[in-house]
Amino acid sequence: MNSIDLSPLYRSTVGFDRLGALLDSALRADQGSSFPPYNIEVTGDNCYAITLAVAGFDRRELDIQVERGLLSVRGKKAGNDSEEHKYLHQGIATRTFERKFSLADHVEVTGAELTNGLLTVNLVKEIPEAMKPKTIAINRSENVIQHKVESNKAA
Repeated sequence: MNSIDLSPLYRSTVGFDRLGALLDSALRADQGSSFPPYNIEVTGDNCYAITLAVAGFDRRELDIQVERGLLSVRGKKAGNDSEEHKYLHQGIATRTFERKFSLADHVEVTGAELTNGLLTVNLVKEIPEAMKPKTIAINRSENVIQHKVESNKAA
């Protein structure tokens, strides 16, 4: 696996130290399992949804956690289904899985729902007011030196 040279980026930016580690982690994760399949979509301004195909899993067998900008979705079957059923072919995967997604700063999970074998995790990016762009008004200076002219009136 080739490494990405980020030195040009570091010459002109400040505070992106963890970007290299994030890219490296993403490239390594791409080589892992592709189960379960998933979609990541934009659902609105600063709104996103991650949908995972988790057919055969009940909501009690799924676990969603967020810790330090990392969303983890885990699935583990509760019982041994093969003892209850005698399959001629078993094409629906029910193996244990874990999927991880790195979240950008200020992205929060707002909820999750399981419908028709699809687990959808909703996310929103909420930028704090203190970080939003501000327009700074330029005030007119009132500290102008004024020259008073005294008039000489001859009486």
